[in-house]
Amino acid sequence: MLINPATLAIVDDHPIVLEGLQKLLNNVKTIQITGCFTSGMAFMSFLKENKVDVLLLDITLPDANGIELCREVKALSPETHVLALSNHSERSMILQMIQNGATGYLLKNISSEELVACIQEALSGMITFSRGAKEIMARPSISELKGIPQLTRREKEILQLIADGKTTPDIAQQLNLSPLTVETHRKNLIQKFQVRNVAALIKVAAQQGLL
Repeated sequence: MLINPATLAIVDDHPIVLEGLQKLLNNVKTIQITGCFTSGMAFMSFLKENKVDVLLLDITLPDANGIELCREVKALSPETHVLALSNHSERSMILQMIQNGATGYLLKNISSEELVACIQEALSGMITFSRGAKEIMARPSISELKGIPQLTRREKEILQLIADGKTTPDIAQQLNLSPLTVETHRKNLIQKFQVRNVAALIKVAAQQGLL
């Protein structure tokens, strides 16, 4: 049991979310809400002058990306526990938040009891996830299940050029190949990554660290 209430701030661009969280957490004796903010910049100004033990941070903000903001918060105040509180349910996003120093990731469908429990876990030094986030983390992504395809040097070159937005004629001219050869490589890449189109190809290749 904490002797002094833990200071908590909330950053979310929806006033109704801020209001709901305040009403919920005002009844928790071990937590003291010190500020609610609708922008990342406003919170960072506050953090320079005030101690914040726990930050509930939305990822989509009008002036900042929550993932990058998490890194800035930890750089300014390493002792602040950042808990993402978001509707985003992509596994890659959860991992990025943890890599940037977050203490946990909570989905907005979390129950009030679970939210308080996760905050207490964070304060005790544990990495914490809401039940929904745990389920996402337990499921490997399709690309992880497939493994990373083995690419030839030429395929890697063409993949990078495709990602750079180059057209088949552009690539053919740059690499001194025929357009037909470039198209063959493009089809082979789509087949190797088991995707349907170039957009999906670029997305999966990026997830696997190939771009």
